Amino acid sequence: MPGRRHRHEVVIYRLPTRSETAGARMDVMALARAEREDLLDLLVTLSPEQWRAPSLCAGWSVQDVVAHVLSYEELGPRQLAARFTRGLLAFDRVNAVGLQEYAVRTPAELVDLLRRHLTPTGLTAGLGGAIALTDGLVHHQDIRRPLGLPREVPADRVVPALRTALFAPTLRGVVRVRDVRLVATDVDWSFGRGPEVRGTAEALLMAVAGRRTVTDELTGPGRDRLARRLAA
Repeated sequence: MPGRRHRHEVVIYRLPTRSETAGARMDVMALARAEREDLLDLLVTLSPEQWRAPSLCAGWSVQDVVAHVLSYEELGPRQLAARFTRGLLAFDRVNAVGLQEYAVRTPAELVDLLRRHLTPTGLTAGLGGAIALTDGLVHHQDIRRPLGLPREVPADRVVPALRTALFAPTLRGVVRVRDVRLVATDVDWSFGRGPEVRGTAEALLMAVAGRRTVTDELTGPGRDRLARRLAA
Protein backbone atom coordinates (compact mmCIF):
# COMPACT_ATOMS: atom_id res chain seq x y z
CA MET A 1 0.00 0.00 0.00
CA PRO A 2 1.22 3.57 -0.66
CA GLY A 3 3.15 5.07 2.19
CA ARG A 4 3.74 1.74 3.97
CA ARG A 5 7.28 1.14 5.04
CA HIS A 6 8.74 -2.26 4.40
CA ARG A 7 11.14 -3.70 6.90
CA HIS A 8 13.97 -5.69 5.39
CA GLU A 9 15.49 -8.25 7.71
CA VAL A 10 19.08 -9.20 7.22
CA VAL A 11 19.75 -12.87 7.91
CA ILE A 12 23.38 -13.74 8.45
CA TYR A 13 24.46 -17.28 7.68
CA ARG A 14 27.73 -18.74 8.80
CA LEU A 15 29.58 -21.94 8.18
CA PRO A 16 29.93 -24.29 11.14
CA THR A 17 33.19 -24.02 13.00
CA ARG A 18 35.72 -26.84 12.89
CA SER A 19 34.84 -27.81 16.47
CA GLU A 20 31.11 -27.86 15.67
CA THR A 21 31.72 -30.10 12.63
CA ALA A 22 33.89 -32.43 14.69
CA GLY A 23 31.23 -32.54 17.40
CA ALA A 24 28.53 -33.48 14.89
CA ARG A 25 30.69 -36.30 13.56
CA MET A 26 31.32 -37.58 17.07
CA ASP A 27 27.59 -37.55 17.72
CA VAL A 28 26.86 -39.64 14.61
CA MET A 29 29.64 -42.06 15.48
CA ALA A 30 28.18 -42.44 18.96
CA LEU A 31 24.78 -43.20 17.42
CA ALA A 32 26.38 -45.79 15.12
CA ARG A 33 28.00 -47.47 18.11
CA ALA A 34 24.72 -47.45 20.05
CA GLU A 35 22.99 -49.12 17.10
CA ARG A 36 25.66 -51.83 16.99
CA GLU A 37 25.32 -52.35 20.73
CA ASP A 38 21.59 -52.93 20.27
CA LEU A 39 22.29 -55.33 17.40
CA LEU A 40 24.74 -57.24 19.59
CA ASP A 41 22.12 -57.49 22.34
CA LEU A 42 19.80 -59.12 19.80
CA LEU A 43 22.32 -61.47 18.21
CA VAL A 44 23.40 -63.10 21.46
CA THR A 45 19.77 -64.20 22.01
CA LEU A 46 19.21 -65.84 18.61
CA SER A 47 18.87 -69.58 18.23
CA PRO A 48 20.66 -71.53 15.48
CA GLU A 49 17.36 -71.69 13.60
CA GLN A 50 17.00 -67.91 13.74
CA TRP A 51 20.53 -67.41 12.43
CA ARG A 52 19.59 -69.56 9.43
CA ALA A 53 16.23 -67.84 8.88
CA PRO A 54 15.70 -65.65 5.80
CA SER A 55 16.10 -61.89 6.19
CA LEU A 56 14.45 -59.12 4.20
CA CYS A 57 17.48 -59.13 1.88
CA ALA A 58 16.61 -61.47 -0.96
CA GLY A 59 18.62 -64.67 -0.78
CA TRP A 60 20.37 -63.70 2.44
CA SER A 61 19.93 -65.40 5.79
CA VAL A 62 20.21 -63.57 9.09
CA GLN A 63 23.79 -64.84 9.30
CA ASP A 64 24.52 -63.49 5.82
CA VAL A 65 23.25 -60.04 6.82
CA VAL A 66 25.43 -59.96 9.92
CA ALA A 67 28.44 -61.10 7.90
CA HIS A 68 27.78 -58.33 5.37
CA VAL A 69 27.50 -55.65 8.06
CA LEU A 70 30.91 -56.64 9.42
CA SER A 71 32.65 -57.51 6.17
CA TYR A 72 34.40 -54.15 5.79
CA GLU A 73 35.61 -53.69 9.36
CA GLU A 74 38.97 -55.43 9.01
CA LEU A 75 39.98 -53.97 5.66
CA GLY A 76 42.82 -51.52 5.29
CA PRO A 77 43.05 -49.23 2.24
CA ARG A 78 44.87 -51.79 0.08
CA GLN A 79 42.52 -54.62 1.03
CA LEU A 80 39.52 -52.41 0.37
CA ALA A 81 40.88 -51.45 -3.05
CA ALA A 82 41.48 -55.12 -3.85
CA ARG A 83 37.91 -56.01 -2.96
CA PHE A 84 36.50 -53.25 -5.12
CA THR A 85 38.71 -54.43 -7.96
CA ARG A 86 37.43 -57.99 -7.56
CA GLY A 87 33.89 -56.63 -7.57
CA LEU A 88 34.55 -54.65 -10.74
CA LEU A 89 33.67 -51.44 -8.84
CA ALA A 90 29.96 -52.41 -8.74
CA PHE A 91 28.53 -52.15 -5.22
CA ASP A 92 26.40 -55.31 -5.46
CA ARG A 93 29.36 -57.34 -6.70
CA VAL A 94 31.70 -55.85 -4.10
CA ASN A 95 29.22 -56.80 -1.37
CA ALA A 96 28.97 -60.30 -2.81
CA VAL A 97 32.76 -60.66 -2.66
CA GLY A 98 32.78 -59.59 0.97
CA LEU A 99 29.95 -61.94 1.85
CA GLN A 100 31.75 -64.84 0.20
CA GLU A 101 34.86 -64.10 2.27
CA TYR A 102 32.92 -63.91 5.54
CA ALA A 103 30.47 -66.75 4.90
CA VAL A 104 32.87 -69.13 6.65
CA ARG A 105 32.53 -67.25 9.95
CA THR A 106 30.30 -68.96 12.49
CA PRO A 107 27.64 -67.01 14.40
CA ALA A 108 29.88 -67.07 17.48
CA GLU A 109 32.78 -65.66 15.46
CA LEU A 110 30.58 -62.94 14.00
CA VAL A 111 29.35 -61.98 17.47
CA ASP A 112 32.94 -61.78 18.67
CA LEU A 113 33.87 -59.65 15.66
CA LEU A 114 30.99 -57.29 16.38
CA ARG A 115 32.08 -56.96 20.01
CA ARG A 116 35.53 -55.89 18.81
CA HIS A 117 34.10 -53.40 16.32
CA LEU A 118 31.24 -51.74 18.14
CA THR A 119 32.83 -48.47 17.10
CA PRO A 120 32.93 -48.60 13.28
CA THR A 121 36.27 -48.68 11.50
CA GLY A 122 37.39 -48.63 7.90
CA LEU A 123 34.84 -47.94 5.20
CA THR A 124 31.83 -47.95 7.52
CA ALA A 125 33.36 -45.14 9.58
CA GLY A 126 32.97 -42.89 6.53
CA LEU A 127 30.90 -39.71 6.72
CA GLY A 128 31.60 -39.51 10.42
CA GLY A 129 29.96 -42.87 11.05
CA ALA A 130 26.82 -42.15 9.01
CA ILE A 131 27.52 -45.12 6.73
CA ALA A 132 27.68 -47.50 9.68
CA LEU A 133 24.62 -45.97 11.32
CA THR A 134 22.45 -46.23 8.21
CA ASP A 135 23.71 -49.61 7.03
CA GLY A 136 23.51 -51.02 10.54
CA LEU A 137 20.04 -49.70 11.27
CA VAL A 138 18.51 -50.89 8.00
CA HIS A 139 20.09 -54.33 8.26
CA HIS A 140 19.13 -54.58 11.93
CA GLN A 141 15.52 -54.21 10.81
CA ASP A 142 16.16 -56.65 7.93
CA ILE A 143 16.81 -59.19 10.68
CA ARG A 144 14.16 -58.22 13.20
CA ARG A 145 11.16 -57.85 10.92
CA PRO A 146 11.03 -61.39 9.46
CA LEU A 147 11.85 -62.86 12.87
CA GLY A 148 8.85 -61.06 14.36
CA LEU A 149 11.01 -59.13 16.83
CA PRO A 150 9.94 -55.49 16.45
CA ARG A 151 11.47 -52.61 18.34
CA GLU A 152 11.06 -48.86 18.58
CA VAL A 153 14.02 -47.28 16.80
CA PRO A 154 15.26 -44.14 18.61
CA ALA A 155 14.37 -40.98 16.69
CA ASP A 156 17.87 -39.57 17.07
CA ARG A 157 19.16 -42.51 15.00
CA VAL A 158 16.45 -42.92 12.39
CA VAL A 159 16.35 -39.27 11.27
CA PRO A 160 20.06 -39.02 10.32
CA ALA A 161 19.79 -42.49 8.79
CA LEU A 162 16.95 -41.24 6.60
CA ARG A 163 19.08 -38.36 5.36
CA THR A 164 21.94 -40.68 4.48
CA ALA A 165 19.70 -43.29 2.86
CA LEU A 166 18.17 -40.67 0.60
CA PHE A 167 21.47 -39.48 -0.86
CA ALA A 168 23.94 -42.34 -0.45
CA PRO A 169 25.01 -43.59 -3.92
CA THR A 170 24.65 -47.20 -2.79
CA LEU A 171 20.93 -46.78 -2.01
CA ARG A 172 19.82 -43.94 -4.31
CA GLY A 173 16.77 -43.50 -2.13
CA VAL A 174 16.01 -40.03 -3.45
CA VAL A 175 15.40 -41.55 -6.89
CA ARG A 176 13.17 -44.25 -5.43
CA VAL A 177 10.91 -41.75 -3.64
CA ARG A 178 10.83 -39.03 -6.30
CA ASP A 179 7.55 -37.17 -6.84
CA VAL A 180 6.11 -38.07 -3.44
CA ARG A 181 6.30 -36.36 -0.07
CA LEU A 182 7.35 -38.56 2.84
CA VAL A 183 5.81 -37.60 6.17
CA ALA A 184 6.76 -39.37 9.40
CA THR A 185 3.87 -39.90 11.79
CA ASP A 186 5.95 -40.41 14.93
CA VAL A 187 8.72 -37.79 14.61
CA ASP A 188 8.96 -34.31 13.13
CA TRP A 189 10.37 -35.20 9.72
CA SER A 190 9.25 -34.88 6.11
CA PHE A 191 10.89 -34.85 2.70
CA GLY A 192 9.99 -34.27 -0.93
CA ARG A 193 7.13 -32.89 -2.99
CA GLY A 194 4.04 -34.53 -4.33
CA PRO A 195 1.25 -36.69 -2.91
CA GLU A 196 1.95 -37.65 0.69
CA VAL A 197 3.17 -41.02 1.90
CA ARG A 198 2.76 -41.31 5.66
CA GLY A 199 4.20 -43.84 8.07
CA THR A 200 6.55 -44.25 10.98
CA ALA A 201 10.08 -42.98 10.40
CA GLU A 202 11.35 -46.56 10.55
CA ALA A 203 8.88 -47.74 7.90
CA LEU A 204 9.78 -44.78 5.68
CA LEU A 205 13.48 -45.58 6.09
CA MET A 206 12.90 -49.16 5.00
CA ALA A 207 10.92 -47.94 1.99
CA VAL A 208 13.68 -45.49 1.05
CA ALA A 209 16.09 -48.45 1.29
CA GLY A 210 13.91 -50.41 -1.16
CA ARG A 211 12.14 -52.84 1.19
CA ARG A 212 8.81 -53.44 -0.52
CA THR A 213 7.33 -55.40 2.41
CA VAL A 214 6.71 -52.20 4.38
CA THR A 215 4.23 -50.67 1.93
CA ASP A 216 1.28 -52.14 3.85
CA GLU A 217 2.34 -49.94 6.79
CA LEU A 218 2.18 -46.75 4.73
CA THR A 219 -0.82 -44.57 3.96
CA GLY A 220 -1.64 -41.49 1.94
CA PRO A 221 -2.40 -40.61 -1.67
CA GLY A 222 1.19 -41.25 -2.78
CA ARG A 223 1.40 -44.73 -1.29
CA ASP A 224 0.38 -46.64 -4.43
CA ARG A 225 2.86 -44.70 -6.54
CA LEU A 226 5.68 -45.61 -4.18
CA ALA A 227 4.48 -49.21 -3.89
CA ARG A 228 4.61 -49.67 -7.66
CA ARG A 229 8.12 -48.26 -7.72
CA LEU A 230 9.30 -50.59 -4.95
CA ALA A 231 7.76 -53.59 -6.72
CA ALA A 232 9.50 -52.83 -10.03
